[in-house]
Amino acid sequence: MSETKVIARVAVPGVRKEQTDGAAPSSAPSPAAADAAASSALHALAPRADFPLLAANPDLHYLDSAATAQKPRVVLDAIRDYYETSYANPHRGAYRLSHAATERFHQARATVARFLGVADEATLIFTRGTTDAINLVAAAWGAANLEEGDEVVVTGMDHHANFVTWQRTAQEAGAHFRIAELTADVRIDLDHLASLLNDRTRAVAFPHISNAVGTINPVAEIVRMVREKAPRAVIVLDGAQSAPHLAVDFASLGVDFYAFSGHKMGGPMGSGGLIGRRALLEAMPPYQTGGDMIEFVHDDRTTWNVLPYKFEAGTPNSADAVGLAAACDYLSAIGMANVRAHEQSLVVAMSEALASIPGVTVFGPPATERSGVVSFALAGAHPHDLATILDEHAVCIRAGHHCCQPLMRRLGVSATARASIGAYTTLDDVRAIREAVAAAARVFGG
Repeated sequence: MSETKVIARVAVPGVRKEQTDGAAPSSAPSPAAADAAASSALHALAPRADFPLLAANPDLHYLDSAATAQKPRVVLDAIRDYYETSYANPHRGAYRLSHAATERFHQARATVARFLGVADEATLIFTRGTTDAINLVAAAWGAANLEEGDEVVVTGMDHHANFVTWQRTAQEAGAHFRIAELTADVRIDLDHLASLLNDRTRAVAFPHISNAVGTINPVAEIVRMVREKAPRAVIVLDGAQSAPHLAVDFASLGVDFYAFSGHKMGGPMGSGGLIGRRALLEAMPPYQTGGDMIEFVHDDRTTWNVLPYKFEAGTPNSADAVGLAAACDYLSAIGMANVRAHEQSLVVAMSEALASIPGVTVFGPPATERSGVVSFALAGAHPHDLATILDEHAVCIRAGHHCCQPLMRRLGVSATARASIGAYTTLDDVRAIREAVAAAARVFGG
C-alpha cells in the first residue's frame, strides 16, 4: 500500500482560497448564472403540503435529507391502510386476510424492483437498510468465498457501513484490506484504484454517491476497470445516496450487488434492500436462519427456500415494505430526472451562497458534479457549534464525521457541517442557511 496522502480542502466555485496539493484553481460563476441555475428551485418539486411534518412547521428549513428524508403523506397513509385493512402474517395463513397481506407484500416487492430497474424481482432482498444489506453480502458471500491472501478493495470516501464491514470481513478471512485513495477534489483516484486490482482481488466495494461530500462516482468506468483487471472480484455498490437522487437501473449498472435504504427515499426507517445477481445469491449460504427461509428441516440437515425468502428469515417487515413501495411510486410520479435537475440547481445555488461568506470552505468536486450535498466548514467554528446556532434559525443540518472518519482524515478535518437537499427543498431554504451561516460567522469572527 502506498502511504496515505492528505487530500486538499478544495473550495467550490466562489471560494477564493489558496489551494494545495497541486489542485487547479476553480472558476467562479457570476451571480447572474447562479441565480439562473437556482430559479427553477424557487418552489419545491415536491410540495411541502405533501409532507405532514413540514406542513405543520412552515418556518422549518430541513436540510438533513442525506441522513433521512421526510415522509410524504402517501407513505404514512399506505402503512396505516395496510395495518387497518390487510394486516396479518404473510405466507403463514390459509385464510383470506393472510392472503391479502401476502399479496400486498408481493406487490410492494414488485414496485420497488421496478423503480430500481430489477427485472428479476426475486433477486431483490428486503433488508433493514444499506448497512444490513452490505453486512449480508460480507457475511454470506465473504464467508463462502474469501480466503487467506485474497484482497478486498474499498475507497477512502466510504461510509463506515461499507468500510468497517469489509475491513472486518477481510481480517477474519486473513485477506488483505486495500484502500483506494482520493484526488484533491475528493473523487476516487482511478489510477490508484487500478494499481490495487489484480487476480487476488475478490471484492471491490464503493459508494455510488459520497454521503459526506456528494461526489458522484463513475460506476461504469470503475466496473470496466474491475472486470478487466480483477475478473474474480464481485462489485458491491453502496446505493444509499443514489436511490433517492438518481434514476437507478440495476441491470445497466453492471455491478454484482446494490444496497439501498428506504428511509432516505421517503420510505419508513428500517426498510431497504439488497439487489444481487441471481447466480451469486443462489450460491451464497443464508445470512440468518429461522422461519420462512427453509425448504425442509431434517434432524441432521436443512435445505433452503428459494429466492428471495432464503435471505428473509422470520416474520417480514411487510408494512414498511408497503410504505417503501409508496415512496417509490411518489418519486416515480415526480420523475427522477426532475429530482436530479431540481437538486442540482439547489446545490449550485447553496454552494455559491455559502462560498460567498468569508471563512467558509466547501468540500468536494464542483457543485455541478455533486449530488444533493453541500459539506462545508466555517473558520473558527466547530461544526457542532455551527449546527447549534443554525438550529436557532430553524435550519437543520448535520454536523460531524458523517460515519466517514477515514474521509475526514483525508480532508484534514475532524468533522464538517453538511446541508443536504430533498425534492421538498426550495430556494428559500438556501437563503435561510446563507443568512444563518453569515450570522454565525459574525459570532465566531468577533
